[in-house]
Amino acid sequence: MPVRIVFLAQSMTELPAADDWLSEGEKAILAGLRFPKRRADWRLGRWTAKRAICRYEAKDFSSSRSLEIRAAADGAPEAFWNNTPADLSLSISHSRGRSLCAIGPRGNPIGCDLEWIEPREGGFAEAYFADEESRFAEQSPLGPDVAVNLIWSAKESVMKALRQGLRLDTRSIVIAPETQVDALGWARFRGIHPESSGVFAGWWRIDCGFVCTIASRRPALVPEPLPGGGVLPFLP
Repeated sequence: MPVRIVFLAQSMTELPAADDWLSEGEKAILAGLRFPKRRADWRLGRWTAKRAICRYEAKDFSSSRSLEIRAAADGAPEAFWNNTPADLSLSISHSRGRSLCAIGPRGNPIGCDLEWIEPREGGFAEAYFADEESRFAEQSPLGPDVAVNLIWSAKESVMKALRQGLRLDTRSIVIAPETQVDALGWARFRGIHPESSGVFAGWWRIDCGFVCTIASRRPALVPEPLPGGGVLPFLP
Protein backbone atom coordinates (compact mmCIF):
# COMPACT_ATOMS: atom_id res chain seq x y z
CA MET A 1 0.00 0.00 0.00
CA PRO A 2 1.41 3.47 -0.86
CA VAL A 3 2.62 5.50 2.10
CA ARG A 4 1.50 9.00 3.04
CA ILE A 5 4.09 11.77 2.87
CA VAL A 6 3.46 15.33 4.03
CA PHE A 7 5.54 18.46 3.66
CA LEU A 8 5.91 22.05 4.83
CA ALA A 9 7.78 24.91 3.21
CA GLN A 10 8.90 28.07 5.01
CA SER A 11 10.87 31.21 4.16
CA MET A 12 13.35 33.40 6.02
CA THR A 13 10.61 35.99 6.50
CA GLU A 14 8.79 33.54 8.81
CA LEU A 15 11.85 32.78 10.93
CA PRO A 16 11.84 34.50 14.36
CA ALA A 17 14.87 36.45 15.55
CA ALA A 18 14.94 34.73 18.96
CA ASP A 19 16.16 31.17 19.52
CA ASP A 20 13.81 30.18 22.35
CA TRP A 21 12.31 27.41 20.19
CA LEU A 22 15.65 25.58 19.98
CA SER A 23 16.72 22.92 22.49
CA GLU A 24 19.86 23.52 24.54
CA GLY A 25 21.74 21.03 22.38
CA GLU A 26 20.65 22.82 19.22
CA LYS A 27 21.71 26.17 20.64
CA ALA A 28 25.16 24.73 21.29
CA ILE A 29 25.43 23.52 17.69
CA LEU A 30 24.28 26.88 16.36
CA ALA A 31 26.91 28.66 18.46
CA GLY A 32 29.59 26.59 16.76
CA LEU A 33 28.58 27.58 13.22
CA ARG A 34 30.92 30.34 12.07
CA PHE A 35 29.53 31.55 8.79
CA PRO A 36 26.33 33.69 8.69
CA LYS A 37 24.81 31.91 5.69
CA ARG A 38 25.40 28.49 7.24
CA ARG A 39 23.85 29.69 10.51
CA ALA A 40 20.82 31.14 8.72
CA ASP A 41 20.24 28.02 6.60
CA TRP A 42 20.63 25.75 9.63
CA ARG A 43 18.15 27.77 11.72
CA LEU A 44 15.62 27.85 8.87
CA GLY A 45 15.90 24.10 8.34
CA ARG A 46 15.37 23.38 12.04
CA TRP A 47 12.49 25.85 12.22
CA THR A 48 10.76 24.26 9.24
CA ALA A 49 11.30 20.72 10.52
CA LYS A 50 10.02 21.51 14.01
CA ARG A 51 6.93 23.27 12.71
CA ALA A 52 6.28 20.38 10.34
CA ILE A 53 6.66 17.72 13.04
CA CYS A 54 4.44 19.57 15.50
CA ARG A 55 1.73 19.89 12.87
CA TYR A 56 2.17 16.27 11.75
CA GLU A 57 1.77 15.05 15.33
CA ALA A 58 -0.89 17.65 16.24
CA LYS A 59 1.26 19.15 19.00
CA ASP A 60 1.47 22.77 20.04
CA PHE A 61 4.63 24.50 18.86
CA SER A 62 5.28 25.67 22.43
CA SER A 63 6.63 22.14 23.04
CA SER A 64 9.31 22.56 20.36
CA ARG A 65 12.14 22.96 22.89
CA SER A 66 11.63 19.33 23.91
CA LEU A 67 11.89 18.36 20.23
CA GLU A 68 15.44 18.06 18.95
CA ILE A 69 16.55 17.52 15.34
CA ARG A 70 19.92 15.75 15.39
CA ALA A 71 22.28 14.75 12.63
CA ALA A 72 22.91 11.00 12.67
CA ALA A 73 26.39 9.58 12.09
CA ASP A 74 25.68 9.52 8.34
CA GLY A 75 24.44 13.13 8.43
CA ALA A 76 20.72 12.39 8.00
CA PRO A 77 18.37 14.36 10.27
CA GLU A 78 16.55 12.48 13.01
CA ALA A 79 13.92 13.80 15.42
CA PHE A 80 13.77 13.14 19.18
CA TRP A 81 11.18 14.10 21.79
CA ASN A 82 12.94 14.32 25.17
CA ASN A 83 15.68 11.97 23.86
CA THR A 84 13.12 9.44 22.55
CA PRO A 85 13.10 8.88 18.77
CA ALA A 86 10.04 10.34 17.08
CA ASP A 87 7.84 7.89 15.19
CA LEU A 88 8.58 9.29 11.73
CA SER A 89 11.12 9.71 8.94
CA LEU A 90 12.09 13.18 7.76
CA SER A 91 14.22 15.06 5.29
CA ILE A 92 15.16 18.75 5.08
CA SER A 93 16.34 20.96 2.24
CA HIS A 94 16.90 24.67 1.71
CA SER A 95 17.62 26.98 -1.19
CA ARG A 96 17.67 30.77 -1.59
CA GLY A 97 16.11 31.57 1.77
CA ARG A 98 13.43 28.88 1.51
CA SER A 99 13.27 25.57 3.32
CA LEU A 100 11.36 22.34 2.79
CA CYS A 101 10.72 19.49 5.22
CA ALA A 102 9.11 16.20 4.17
CA ILE A 103 7.80 13.67 6.71
CA GLY A 104 6.77 10.05 6.26
CA PRO A 105 6.24 6.94 8.39
CA ARG A 106 9.11 5.54 10.40
CA GLY A 107 10.93 2.73 8.62
CA ASN A 108 10.39 4.24 5.15
CA PRO A 109 13.48 6.32 4.28
CA ILE A 110 12.62 9.50 2.40
CA GLY A 111 14.53 12.40 0.91
CA CYS A 112 13.50 15.85 -0.27
CA ASP A 113 15.28 18.58 -2.17
CA LEU A 114 14.62 22.13 -3.25
CA GLU A 115 16.51 23.76 -6.13
CA TRP A 116 16.28 27.19 -7.69
CA ILE A 117 15.86 26.77 -11.45
CA GLU A 118 18.82 28.40 -13.15
CA PRO A 119 21.29 27.58 -15.93
CA ARG A 120 24.08 25.20 -14.92
CA GLU A 121 27.64 25.61 -16.13
CA GLY A 122 28.69 23.91 -19.34
CA GLY A 123 29.55 20.25 -18.90
CA PHE A 124 27.38 19.88 -15.76
CA ALA A 125 25.22 17.08 -17.20
CA GLU A 126 28.24 15.32 -18.67
CA ALA A 127 29.97 15.35 -15.28
CA TYR A 128 27.06 14.28 -13.07
CA PHE A 129 24.38 12.59 -15.19
CA ALA A 130 24.00 9.13 -16.66
CA ASP A 131 23.69 9.02 -20.46
CA GLU A 132 19.91 8.58 -20.46
CA GLU A 133 19.51 11.55 -18.12
CA SER A 134 21.59 13.74 -20.41
CA ARG A 135 19.40 12.71 -23.33
CA PHE A 136 16.28 13.58 -21.32
CA ALA A 137 17.70 17.02 -20.48
CA GLU A 138 18.48 17.67 -24.15
CA GLN A 139 15.14 16.50 -25.52
CA SER A 140 12.66 17.26 -22.73
CA PRO A 141 9.66 19.50 -23.48
CA LEU A 142 10.34 21.07 -20.08
CA GLY A 143 13.34 22.91 -21.49
CA PRO A 144 16.99 22.37 -20.55
CA ASP A 145 17.12 24.50 -17.37
CA VAL A 146 14.05 22.88 -15.80
CA ALA A 147 15.07 19.38 -16.91
CA VAL A 148 18.65 19.65 -15.62
CA ASN A 149 17.62 21.05 -12.23
CA LEU A 150 14.80 18.49 -11.95
CA ILE A 151 17.20 15.58 -12.50
CA TRP A 152 19.76 17.03 -10.10
CA SER A 153 17.13 17.66 -7.42
CA ALA A 154 15.69 14.15 -7.81
CA LYS A 155 19.19 12.69 -7.46
CA GLU A 156 19.68 14.67 -4.24
CA SER A 157 16.39 13.36 -2.87
CA VAL A 158 17.26 9.75 -3.67
CA MET A 159 20.76 10.12 -2.19
CA LYS A 160 19.19 11.46 1.00
CA ALA A 161 16.72 8.56 1.11
CA LEU A 162 19.74 6.24 0.77
CA ARG A 163 21.36 8.18 3.66
CA GLN A 164 24.44 8.68 1.51
CA GLY A 165 24.17 12.21 0.18
CA LEU A 166 26.91 13.39 -2.12
CA ARG A 167 29.23 10.65 -0.92
CA LEU A 168 27.70 8.65 -3.78
CA ASP A 169 28.72 8.99 -7.39
CA THR A 170 25.71 10.86 -8.77
CA ARG A 171 25.90 8.79 -11.98
CA SER A 172 25.18 5.63 -9.94
CA ILE A 173 21.57 6.82 -9.59
CA VAL A 174 19.41 7.08 -12.70
CA ILE A 175 16.39 9.37 -12.64
CA ALA A 176 13.47 8.68 -14.98
CA PRO A 177 10.98 11.58 -14.76
CA GLU A 178 7.45 11.68 -16.10
CA THR A 179 6.33 15.03 -17.49
CA GLN A 180 2.54 14.79 -17.14
CA VAL A 181 1.44 16.66 -14.02
CA ASP A 182 -1.69 16.19 -11.92
CA ALA A 183 -4.19 18.88 -10.91
CA LEU A 184 -1.82 20.24 -8.24
CA GLY A 185 1.19 20.25 -10.52
CA TRP A 186 2.88 17.10 -9.23
CA ALA A 187 4.45 14.53 -11.55
CA ARG A 188 6.19 11.24 -10.81
CA PHE A 189 9.77 10.11 -11.21
CA ARG A 190 11.67 6.90 -10.52
CA GLY A 191 15.12 6.82 -9.01
CA ILE A 192 17.06 3.63 -9.75
CA HIS A 193 20.15 2.66 -7.76
CA PRO A 194 21.38 -0.66 -9.19
CA GLU A 195 24.09 -1.17 -6.54
CA SER A 196 21.48 -1.53 -3.79
CA SER A 197 18.76 -2.97 -6.07
CA GLY A 198 16.80 0.08 -5.02
CA VAL A 199 13.98 1.65 -6.99
CA PHE A 200 12.71 4.82 -5.35
CA ALA A 201 9.30 6.33 -5.98
CA GLY A 202 9.38 10.07 -6.41
CA TRP A 203 7.29 13.16 -7.00
CA TRP A 204 8.36 16.52 -8.42
CA ARG A 205 6.73 19.92 -8.77
CA ILE A 206 7.64 23.40 -10.05
CA ASP A 207 6.61 26.44 -8.01
CA CYS A 208 7.79 30.04 -7.71
CA GLY A 209 10.95 29.36 -9.71
CA PHE A 210 11.92 26.30 -7.65
CA VAL A 211 11.80 22.59 -8.37
CA CYS A 212 10.78 20.47 -5.40
CA THR A 213 11.39 16.70 -5.31
CA ILE A 214 10.49 14.05 -2.76
CA ALA A 215 11.75 10.44 -2.94
CA SER A 216 10.48 7.45 -0.98
CA ARG A 217 11.79 3.91 -0.60
CA ARG A 218 8.20 2.66 -0.83
CA PRO A 219 5.55 3.82 -3.33
CA ALA A 220 4.00 7.04 -2.05
CA LEU A 221 0.77 8.93 -2.51
CA VAL A 222 0.88 12.48 -3.86
CA PRO A 223 2.64 14.58 -1.18
CA GLU A 224 0.22 16.48 1.04
CA PRO A 225 0.84 20.01 2.33
CA LEU A 226 0.57 20.34 6.09
CA PRO A 227 -2.03 22.76 7.47
CA GLY A 228 -1.01 26.36 7.08
CA GLY A 229 1.59 25.50 4.47
CA GLY A 230 -0.31 25.80 1.19
CA VAL A 231 1.32 23.99 -1.71
CA LEU A 232 4.71 25.71 -1.74
CA PRO A 233 3.83 28.88 0.19
CA PHE A 234 6.88 30.98 -0.59
CA LEU A 235 6.52 34.65 -0.02
CA PRO A 236 7.57 36.95 -2.87
